[in-house]
Amino acid sequence: MFDFMKKQHYYIKQIIATDTHSVRHPVLRPGKPIESCFFDGDNLDTTIHFGIYDTILIGVCSILKKRNPNFTALTQYQLRGMAVLKPYQGLGVGKELITYCDSFLKKKHADLIWCNAREIAVDFYKKNGYHIIGNSFHIKNIGPHFTMKKNLTQ
Repeated sequence: MFDFMKKQHYYIKQIIATDTHSVRHPVLRPGKPIESCFFDGDNLDTTIHFGIYDTILIGVCSILKKRNPNFTALTQYQLRGMAVLKPYQGLGVGKELITYCDSFLKKKHADLIWCNAREIAVDFYKKNGYHIIGNSFHIKNIGPHFTMKKNLTQ
């Protein structure tokens, strides 16, 4: 099998919130208005957005400095809006993006990262060190989710 899509020259850089929409929209909000790609907290000073590029932007994620009251860790961040364009899914792009975010947060001495993972993404997060906390819950117009977390101090 010719694996032309799996490249070693992906690069990751910090981007602005609106740059995430070109990936969030087709992956996370297909068929919905572009305005649905604006997430609460996107424009906070403590929110950081990252994009991973091939020759174009192919994946995005946002990390918000946000405490989940269910966790006791002092310095917590929430991973939101994790998305990789369909042709690049399954090629390790998401793993590279998560690994980059983990490293970035460890340098900031973060204790924990957590997310509300779509049911279809749970296995991806498990493969990347996250653990399910509690029962599933439903987000209106999106579907079933699980809260997941990863300790960054180990």
